[in-house]
Parts: sequence; C-alpha cells; structure tokens
Amino acid sequence: MKLKFYAEMQKIWQMAANDGILRDEVFELTMHKKLLDIFHVGNFYYFFFDIANLQFNYLSPEIKNVLGYEPEDMTLDFFMSKIHPDDQATFLNYESSNLKFFRSLPADKIVKYKISCDYRVINSSGESVRLLQQVIPVQFDDDKNILMTLIVHTDITHLKKSNKSTLSYIGLEGEPSYIDVDVEEVFKTSHEIFTRREKEIVGYLINSFNSEEIAQKLFISKQTVTSHRKNILAKTNTKSTIELVVKVISEGLI
Repeated sequence: MKLKFYAEMQKIWQMAANDGILRDEVFELTMHKKLLDIFHVGNFYYFFFDIANLQFNYLSPEIKNVLGYEPEDMTLDFFMSKIHPDDQATFLNYESSNLKFFRSLPADKIVKYKISCDYRVINSSGESVRLLQQVIPVQFDDDKNILMTLIVHTDITHLKKSNKSTLSYIGLEGEPSYIDVDVEEVFKTSHEIFTRREKEIVGYLINSFNSEEIAQKLFISKQTVTSHRKNILAKTNTKSTIELVVKVISEGLI
C-alpha cells in the first residue's frame, strides 16, 4: 500500500504534543548557548517548529540559499512533500523513535539533548540535497509533551555521498550521547516513487524518445517534460538518462 507520508507524520507529531497548550511567555532558555551548541559553519537555515499547531514559527531567509524556496512560500505540508521519496519512511521511523526517546527521559533532561539525523530533500531546481537536521526541544508541558522545537538544517551534500541516513541523540551539558542508534522499522519505503505522468515519461525514455518527441506524444510543452525529467533524476538519485533507465529496469521501479 502506498505510504501516506504526511498523514502518518501528523499522527506522530500529534502524539508528541498530545494536545498540549503552547505557552506565550518567552522561552526560559539561554538561546545563544543552545545555538552555539547546534550551529555548524556551512550553508544552513533554521526555524521554530510549533508541534502543537503543526506550523513553522519563523523561518530564516537562508532557506533560499539552501533549497531555493522563499520563506513565505514554505508551509509544513509543502516541505514534507519535498522529502525524497526513498527517505520518507526513514524520516517517519526517526520521528517515531524520537518520540519514544524523549518520553523516556526525566523532564529535566529533555532540553539537554539534541537530535541529529540526515535525509534528502528536493530543492527548487529538482535536485536532491542532503540535509543534516539538528533539533532541540525548547518548550514542553508537565506531561513531557514537546510543544516547540528549534531546528537547524545544514546542507551536507558535499560531505556525505552515501545514501545511508543515520540518527543520533547528542547529549548537552555533560549528558551521554547515543550515536547511530538502531531504529525500529515501523514504516517501509514505498516503491511507488513516480507520479502517473512521470511513469509515462520514463516509459518513453526507456524507448529512446527525446524530450521534444515526448512532449508531442503527451500534448504538453517541452519545458514541462524537462521539468519532469529533472524531478525523475532527483527521485532516483541518478545523473543521466542512461543511468536512470538502467536503475528503473534493474530495480523494477515502474
């Protein structure tokens, strides 16, 4: 069954917040120290994630440099739709693991841990970007339901070539760290990675049609075909049509 990614993610976040009420007072944290603990030199952006209401609270303008999207256009569901199809199940499994980890901590330890993981996102050009995601809880209620987090996304595409993602819990202020933890595979990757139109285009590519010929067959513009082809390469993590065709045939992707 096709993975209902965003709906499943909402369920996990709703369990994390558990109908907690977000307080309006200023966060009782020394924010500059927390920022120093999680920021790395490199191309990054950051934002506050309101888990209780499933929305971004302030998104730094640097997202334009990292992913090519304007901050005002970035909604939660739009961002989730840009997570690489092959990494969506991994992302869900990480979030499920995070929920269990923080529920297991004493209340005074919750803000002393940073989540560190990586996964791929499709940028505005249709290319795959590997993001290092670092998360610190900044507000939670008396029942240990996390309501607000500070999240930093750093582009590590140039640093990590492997497609294997990892999850770690980094202890702050002297707390122990848990590196590359084993994650329960609650969700499995869907093999339905292409849309109906993308499947049609891939079929023509396998039969050696060029973009102009595909456009004529499908009664769409050549520019639209080019855009679809970029998305298809990003989804399959391939760099050329030949590499794409080999992967599609060998892995049975359509």
